[in-house]
Amino acid sequence: MNLILKDRKKIYDGIVFNVYRDECEYNSGNKTIREVIQHNGGSVIVPICQNGDLILIKQFRYPLQKEMIELPAGKLFKNEIPIECAKRELEEETGFISENISHLTTIQTTPGFCDEELHIFLAQNVSSSKNGRQLEEGEEGMQIFQTSFKEATKMIMENKITDGKTICGILIAKEFLKL
Repeated sequence: MNLILKDRKKIYDGIVFNVYRDECEYNSGNKTIREVIQHNGGSVIVPICQNGDLILIKQFRYPLQKEMIELPAGKLFKNEIPIECAKRELEEETGFISENISHLTTIQTTPGFCDEELHIFLAQNVSSSKNGRQLEEGEEGMQIFQTSFKEATKMIMENKITDGKTICGILIAKEFLKL
């Protein structure tokens, strides 16, 4: 490693993430500043219906000011186990549950400035939950829909699905399932 941390200051203490200003030094002695976002991470779930279709959601994303097509996902609570987060988000956002959930991979979303890791899970043979959807405030307009892997891949290629975690989840699940 050619970058040594010399001093760290928390410059923002947030609800979803914290921001740090790190004073660092290269092996050469030159100094630099790094701003780092600390995030608890999250879980993403690729829900597969009995007929092989995917369940996707469409929701408004405030920072981009547009609706996006995504896989169900959510942030980890402090010390929460990723698979528990995945199960919770699957039921809350879609109203479905699964007894057949497996870990596919873990991705780092933006390692240049953020430590966020997303754990991607595959949920096969999903079935309706007795509790139904339990949307949080702000998620009331979230829509769910089913589509085939073929159609989802087409939406990725046509730039209709642009969310990174969703692209990774769909393509990795497709490879895992040998589709």
